[in-house]
Amino acid sequence: MKRRPPHRTSWHAYNYSAPRRRPPIAVKPYTILLAAAFAGTVVGIGSSTHFFGREAVAAGNYDGVVTGCHAIDGDTLRCGGERVRLVGIDAPEMPGHCRPGRDCAPGDPYAATASLSGMVRSTMPIQRYGEDKYGRTIAALEGTDGDLSCAQLRDGSAIYKPRWDDSLHVARTCPGVLGR
Repeated sequence: MKRRPPHRTSWHAYNYSAPRRRPPIAVKPYTILLAAAFAGTVVGIGSSTHFFGREAVAAGNYDGVVTGCHAIDGDTLRCGGERVRLVGIDAPEMPGHCRPGRDCAPGDPYAATASLSGMVRSTMPIQRYGEDKYGRTIAALEGTDGDLSCAQLRDGSAIYKPRWDDSLHVARTCPGVLGR
């Protein structure tokens, strides 16, 4: 019979050994293939070619950078000497700015302006889509909360105007907020 060492208190402590660790599982080549197929399927589903019967146009990457922007109202910014109108949305107008006969967006214009002001960064990427009849650049910009048009819609500070979204930028960039 084995003799117990004097500093041990039981035979269990004397015979105990640490549990053995299992070797790590090797990544099989088909696991990587399955993951790539799943990712491709998810991306493919997210980029449909039709949206409400209209042919979708890819939003494209931002084509430039603007600096020194500040909010004029809930959907317009001034960036240096350029006035920029956010694509696809309409925010409440400041008092006295809604033309007679126009169906202006409901809501608090001061809250919409404050919301937009809070998302403006010193330097922002911009994707220009053209100009409106007032000479403002129609564009998408990315601020602190992502795309500014999407953020204004998400915050309830603007409404979506499909006829102002010819490029389908808003429809493709923020579809989750359009159904609200």
